[in-house]
Amino acid sequence: MGATDWCRSSAGAALVLATSSDPQHPAENMADGSSETFWTTTGMFPQEFIIGFPKCVKISKVAIQCYLVRTLRIERSISKDPVDFEQCVEKDLQHTEGQLQMEEFPLPEFPATYLRFIIKSAFDHFVSVHRVMAEGIAENT
Repeated sequence: MGATDWCRSSAGAALVLATSSDPQHPAENMADGSSETFWTTTGMFPQEFIIGFPKCVKISKVAIQCYLVRTLRIERSISKDPVDFEQCVEKDLQHTEGQLQMEEFPLPEFPATYLRFIIKSAFDHFVSVHRVMAEGIAENT
C-alpha cells in the first residue's frame, strides 16, 4: 500500500485548532486538497494551526502551499490529545512575489497523531495557507 496524504479531510484529518478565523476563508480549506481555497490569518504573529490524524501515522514527508510566510516551524505530537509537541523542523521560506510558496520538508520517518504548524513571521500583515500535506503510512495499532 502506498503513502497517504494524512492532512486531507477525506483521509480523516481534523483541524483541531487555528488561531485565526475568517468565515470566507476557514481553516478547513487547508484540508480539502485544493490549492484554490485557503485559510487566511487575521492578525499578529505567531499564528498556528493543529491537524489531528484519525490514528497514529508514520510521516515521511511534510509539504505546504502558502503565501507570504517567512518563518515556519512544524512540530509533532504522539499523544492522544494535542499536547506535548516536539519540534520537527523550522525553516525560513523564500519570498515568491505573486505566486504560491511550495515547500517540501523531507524528514526522517516519525510517528505522529498531531502536527502543529507555527507561522512565526511573515513578509506582510497577512498570510494564506492553501494546502498542507503529510505523507505516510498508518502504524499497526
